[in-house]
Amino acid sequence: MATTAGGSIDDRIRQRQTAGRNPLETIPTTNNPRANIPNTPLASATIAFSLGSVFAIGALTFLLGGFPNTPWLTYQLGFFLAAWALFHWAEFAVTAGWNLEKCSVDSYLLDNGAMYHVANSAALLEYLIVWYFRPSSKSFPHVTPIGIVLVIAGQALRSTAMIHASTNFSHSVAFHKRDTHQLVTNGIYGWFRHPSYAGFFYWALGTQLVLQNVFTFVLFAVLLWRFFYYRTRAEEAALIRFFGDDYVKYRKQVGTKIPFVP
Repeated sequence: MATTAGGSIDDRIRQRQTAGRNPLETIPTTNNPRANIPNTPLASATIAFSLGSVFAIGALTFLLGGFPNTPWLTYQLGFFLAAWALFHWAEFAVTAGWNLEKCSVDSYLLDNGAMYHVANSAALLEYLIVWYFRPSSKSFPHVTPIGIVLVIAGQALRSTAMIHASTNFSHSVAFHKRDTHQLVTNGIYGWFRHPSYAGFFYWALGTQLVLQNVFTFVLFAVLLWRFFYYRTRAEEAALIRFFGDDYVKYRKQVGTKIPFVP
């Protein structure tokens, strides 16, 4: 039997199996991962490296104002790629830092449904097609800066909300109240009733303003409004069951700040 300085291989395997949870494991204690992406430290490291690479390429492109030899790789597209990569990395990083019990490879939100990837692919396709046939329609001077501000503000709002809520935050709607579940109404939650939703809403619309996409801006606005309208209805029904009149009172005092989502 093969042996090492620390004992036989079988002994070491048994030690790993009985040693309890390793800090590098991504297995959450509150819900099971979807399993579409391997829920392992190696998978997480690979995703983080890939997102970091996309962010670096996008940020460099943005800071340099694009590359003359690759005219389609504009500063607008660079900012979009950097913002997209940073968003998904931050989802995992904030969850790992302030909500470890729910952290898994799914916390990157890359397994976010087919429609999410279709929408982002449509945004890239619209940008490249319109840029190729009518580049002048991508050069309105004030639209992209407004989009950049929305992206930064939306990212800051969402990450701040997740940090402030800590273990009370969940990427999926919680329909069962845990003993540690508390109603958070202070801090950023004193201004926005669902700040993480509002943050993502404005972040996503901001990315389309950066790209100066007309079609996908409207598409994102409609799809996101519909998604958050019905998600907040389901989530708030659960919160009323959890916290009763306290949540009803809070809901009357603080709005979502998402247009037409009461």
